[in-house]
Amino acid sequence: MSAYAIERAIDIDAPVDVVWRTITEPDKIRTWFADAVELDARPNGEGTLRFRVDEPDPLVVPITVVTVDRPRTFAYRWIPQPDRHPGPGNAVLVTFTLEPDGDTRTRLRVVETGVDELDWPEAEKREYVKDHLEGWAEHGGRLQTLFEDTAAS
Repeated sequence: MSAYAIERAIDIDAPVDVVWRTITEPDKIRTWFADAVELDARPNGEGTLRFRVDEPDPLVVPITVVTVDRPRTFAYRWIPQPDRHPGPGNAVLVTFTLEPDGDTRTRLRVVETGVDELDWPEAEKREYVKDHLEGWAEHGGRLQTLFEDTAAS
């Protein structure tokens, strides 16, 4: 196991096909993850995630889709540098794996790999892992709440 492991399991009160759309469709991604999303959700498709769009220095993250295996696996590479094209060796791979839990629940596993391959100082890698472990906890919570709110209405 890498010293830079980023992994989170999220139990969601929604069927796999609903969760799939929520993690692959731009209008749905905006409800729980990024402020603005452009995404071609096909293998080799490209896109951009924008965070903190109302702040003076928004974060623009280019992505390149790697795997689309509906409705089980969706993966992309991303790099928090808007002037770079994400690829092997310069970007982290984010993999979403969906597992049904009965007919109405899904376990979503999010794993980021490749931090150890980045040409970054060790302190920057450790900070990235810390930030992203916290970030997936926050965004996973938003995703859970999104479906809890839907089930309650």
